[in-house]
Amino acid sequence: MEIKMDRIERLRLFLIESPIKMARLQGVGNIKGTVKRVLLELTTANGIVGWGEAAPWEVFTGTSEAAFAAIDVYLRAHVIGAPVNRIRELTRTMDKALVGHSEAKLAVETAMFDILGKSCALSIADLLGGRVRDTIPLSFSIADPDFDADMRRMKIMVEGGHRIFKVKTGVKSHAEDMAHLQAMRDAFGDKIDLRLDYNQALKPFGAISILRDVDQFRPTFIEQPVPRDCLMAMASFARDLDTPILADESCFDARDLMEVIRLTAADAISVKLMKAGGILKAQALMAIADAAHLPAYGGTLWEGGIALAAGTQFIAAAPGMSLGCEFYMPHHVLTEDVLEERVGNEEGHVVVPDGPGLGIKISEASLRGNARILAER
Repeated sequence: MEIKMDRIERLRLFLIESPIKMARLQGVGNIKGTVKRVLLELTTANGIVGWGEAAPWEVFTGTSEAAFAAIDVYLRAHVIGAPVNRIRELTRTMDKALVGHSEAKLAVETAMFDILGKSCALSIADLLGGRVRDTIPLSFSIADPDFDADMRRMKIMVEGGHRIFKVKTGVKSHAEDMAHLQAMRDAFGDKIDLRLDYNQALKPFGAISILRDVDQFRPTFIEQPVPRDCLMAMASFARDLDTPILADESCFDARDLMEVIRLTAADAISVKLMKAGGILKAQALMAIADAAHLPAYGGTLWEGGIALAAGTQFIAAAPGMSLGCEFYMPHHVLTEDVLEERVGNEEGHVVVPDGPGLGIKISEASLRGNARILAER
């Protein structure tokens, strides 16, 4: 089959809602009950099917309803008829057609890569240049309002080989944070790789004393302690603390990263495909980070298995993505997912799927049986 002759013929779109097992306190915003996201199915003239996912968060990047409308109203006409082997050209077309909506564009790009990989029997990681890793260390976020419940989870997970835990700090009082961090170190010692994430919760004035307090627990990094535009404060923390500072909300795209580097405002960055707006843009972001010797961490919002399969393929082919990932939602938070079989987790690691494209399977039955469909086009 001539790949260049195959084009997108059909686009199906689903706005879905999925229940979650536990409430999540995230500093910048909280989640309870359910999460929404958008699933995209593309089919080519030759009958090859690809899947993508958009998972915005209203306090972080936007809403699922807006992502659904962005694809349905503004991007659909550009996607239908697009040749499957000209993904970069389509991303440029989408950027000209619509400002923002990074998650919607990622969903389209992911589905195109899924199709291209299936067309030539290669995984997305192969298409990106090949793997540098087959598994990715998995970070679980300690964010349950019930800290005792999180401690019980940690005990089970540590016994199963899980090591990395990222604590959502700044949501409760500083005294509670200190007590919880002490409890974790007392219970697990150096068996765990402890990380902290303030999700912009601290004000720059006075933040340094709080950060010096938590420094004693030897976290691997402190993520986004202050609002995203407070780069001078971030630079002072990176200079004065022993613990590395990781930029998340301060680093959405390449322009943000160049400013972070110019001000030496962070020692590492969080790369989220939902922020970057696509796998190709995330690759470009990592090219800059690699040049500046800044390692990166695979962050997440509220994605399901489709988006996180894309994330694993990206990280598998990105040497600088060396700090692990937090792709725990499908296994630990969602009560069900639309994949026929979830992406593997083994001994505290995500196993990168090795099939063509995303390396996952979705059927009409798995889609409709494992999600509440709110809208369909």
